[in-house]
Amino acid sequence: MSTKAAENGDSETITRRAVLEHFSALRLGWAAFVASSGVATLATIRFFFPNVLFEPPTSLTVGYPSEYGEVGTVYTQWKQRGQFWLIREAGGIFALSTVCTHLGCTPNWLAMEAKFKCPCHGSGFHRNGINFEGPAPRPLERFRIFLAEDGQIVVDKSKKYQQEKGQWTDPEAYLRI
Repeated sequence: MSTKAAENGDSETITRRAVLEHFSALRLGWAAFVASSGVATLATIRFFFPNVLFEPPTSLTVGYPSEYGEVGTVYTQWKQRGQFWLIREAGGIFALSTVCTHLGCTPNWLAMEAKFKCPCHGSGFHRNGINFEGPAPRPLERFRIFLAEDGQIVVDKSKKYQQEKGQWTDPEAYLRI
């Protein structure tokens, strides 16, 4: 192309810089297209696999009644794994939920004070689960407890019993020994 055409401002003049800028924008556009296509493909593939929530079993076998022989004892070994305490009384055993009825915190068993105490808001519960201090509106819940065919204690967390509804007198809320 002649310099005369360039001096006249001919629109067909393309510089090397303009060509490189054009191609870099084109490359950027293709890269964005490929990336978005890849994300869409991965999302489509993920759609075909189910969302599964693995939860701990609702029933736990916790041993034989003879393992829980000391009357007045709160057995805390199931607090983390099973989210319940086993409480041994003179007449039997019951499973008490570790979920505070105020905001769902996990109370601690204070053996020296013989009570459950919620560290978050100060709710206090007697050994039997009855609330006596703090903002908790109702007692702790009990879980279904029964003996399996082999004589071991089974705690079923899928069935809860509430004291204020009179459910603690249900035969499955308390294991008589």
